Amino acid sequence: MNSPRRLLLLAFFLTAPALAQQPTRPPITGVAFARFYTTDPAAAEKFYGNTLGFERKESDGMWFYPVNHSQWVEIIARTPPPDPNTRLAAVAFTTSNAEQLKRYLESKNVRPEQPLKHGQFAVRDPEGNLVIFVQSGFDKTVANAAPSPVAPSHRIIHVGFMVTDEAKENAFWRDILGFRPYWRGGPNPTATNWVSQQVPDGTDWLEYMLNNGPNPTLQHAGVMDHFSLGVVSMPDTIATLAKNHCEGPDCTKSQLGKDGKLQLNLYDPDHTRVEFMEFTPQQDPCCSPFTAKHPAPTDPNQ
Repeated sequence: MNSPRRLLLLAFFLTAPALAQQPTRPPITGVAFARFYTTDPAAAEKFYGNTLGFERKESDGMWFYPVNHSQWVEIIARTPPPDPNTRLAAVAFTTSNAEQLKRYLESKNVRPEQPLKHGQFAVRDPEGNLVIFVQSGFDKTVANAAPSPVAPSHRIIHVGFMVTDEAKENAFWRDILGFRPYWRGGPNPTATNWVSQQVPDGTDWLEYMLNNGPNPTLQHAGVMDHFSLGVVSMPDTIATLAKNHCEGPDCTKSQLGKDGKLQLNLYDPDHTRVEFMEFTPQQDPCCSPFTAKHPAPTDPNQ
């Protein structure tokens, strides 16, 4: 008859190979890009290329605008949006090992929507948003692009999109991917409309945009589905936008957000919001304290 010790040893040797084969999550270090549709390519080029000051590149019919060596904005200019009231196509994050991350997600029953190719693969989050993971440094066109001398910002600090069920999304973004709470709040301190969580291994963040109703308009969706460019000084940003011939009252309309950070919002021709935001708050935030480090002009994790 086997002794308890021998039974324990036998159980260990039977389970050890299975444990050893479980893939671990590699670092996810920041936002890679946000992808949007446009219905007015000429106006989109004027906005992203002239007003924002980014130089357009093209690949496989896609326009992309490098923000720095590891971040960019993608514009789908030749295909109409599948939803007339939505322009966001995808958000993307940088990882140190795309193949390992794919295996890790598969071990959590998250299957690829798009296979690993050219250093990228895609999945769907619980609410159907397309999420792309990009291996760091793989896109050589972006990696080798010279920083634009006329752009008001050279850093994407967060992306945001509409969310219906916070708990369902948290099961993916926090429980599986390891995103961490950063700040939460809203126009009314008694209700939460915005929930921010940082990437596991950096300071960029994803923002859930809650309480949008059953049928948001294109204008509403454009406000919610957005990306944010970090800046050191809002007055300097406004001055640079003026040099880039930014048109309209929004070009000088800065405001203090509920998170205590100075902000300025511009909108592309399809109503997609581009939020300029100072890296650090000027006062204590409403609603909840910050629970993690703020981003900086140059993120060593990118």
